[in-house]
Amino acid sequence: MRITGGRVFDLKKGFVERDVCFDGPLLTPDSKDGKTFDASGCWVIPGLTDVHFHGCRGADLSDGDPDGLQTMTEYELSRGVTQICPAGMTLLEDRLMKVCKTAAAHRRKKRPGADLVGINLEGPFLSYEKRGAQNGDWLHAPDVDMLRRLMDAAEGLVKLVSVAPEAPGAMEFIREVSEDVNVAIAHTTADYDTAREAFYAGARQVTHLYNAMPGFTHRAPGVVGAALDSPWSRVELICDGVHIHPSVVRATFKMFGADRVVLISDTMRAAGMANGKYDLGGQEVTVKEPLATLADGTIAGSVTDLMACMKTAVSFGIPLADAVRAAAVNPAQAIGIFDRVGSLDFGKRANVVVLDQSLIVEAVFFKGEQVE
Repeated sequence: MRITGGRVFDLKKGFVERDVCFDGPLLTPDSKDGKTFDASGCWVIPGLTDVHFHGCRGADLSDGDPDGLQTMTEYELSRGVTQICPAGMTLLEDRLMKVCKTAAAHRRKKRPGADLVGINLEGPFLSYEKRGAQNGDWLHAPDVDMLRRLMDAAEGLVKLVSVAPEAPGAMEFIREVSEDVNVAIAHTTADYDTAREAFYAGARQVTHLYNAMPGFTHRAPGVVGAALDSPWSRVELICDGVHIHPSVVRATFKMFGADRVVLISDTMRAAGMANGKYDLGGQEVTVKEPLATLADGTIAGSVTDLMACMKTAVSFGIPLADAVRAAAVNPAQAIGIFDRVGSLDFGKRANVVVLDQSLIVEAVFFKGEQVE
């Protein structure tokens, strides 16, 4: 296959005019099979990686349901998200074990749909005061042994774990596990000094920056300021038009640079569904698109998939090349899969998305095959 006529994402140059070629599952310098796809007037980008979303199309990772997980992979692939690292909620250990085992079984069976490249354990090692839509009854102190049990059950799929660094034992937890999993600061009351200590202990990411944490102010910069001063860290950003004001999205890209921002969707099971009432981690959520809330008005995740979030970021003034970097390159780097996916370099998987001038998905190619 030769994709011709498009403006192709290039990690160093932004967008360039060249062909994208593959005759099998990997990108190649040339194509010999004679097939072409006319992408004239379109943007050609790598498939996206969502490292933080809970569900879509009525399914949720926390259900521990094989069919539901399959539904999620198929929907995400149709949206140009070719790699997924879905997030669990704060649940009791037995339910988290089921989630991990279900994910491991899915990967072993090599079922169709987007590649399940990891699991993100957003809970349960979080702050009660900043629990947001997490179930406070099921929160748990940071526990290395518990995490190890879950990692074993997931057969290596756990790529991210969130922790509130002010919790008792959190710093020891971070030091112990940070060589094996990407530790993210999340759902926290931590001040600047505590968050900075966590980054020095081994934390490398912030879960949905600004949400479920103290604000960034001139005398109390909090987690945001600590992350800014820790150049080895990345920050997740939900660009659904609900969680973060457009001005703050622009400011975040300017402060951190496009190479440190990881766009996420944080979608719940209502993504791709009609308005109504849905479950999230055992709590009822009311969806009136684009807003999902608990009964007390707390924002409860998103209903906007990652491709749509990337488009929204562009509508806020983020250059397309920067938005693609934040949705394709940076998340792949964050969970250690950038050697295989995340750019259109030769030798990487032929996971390619063609977007029209309005950034609507025109075509998705996955491992060299066009997705119907």
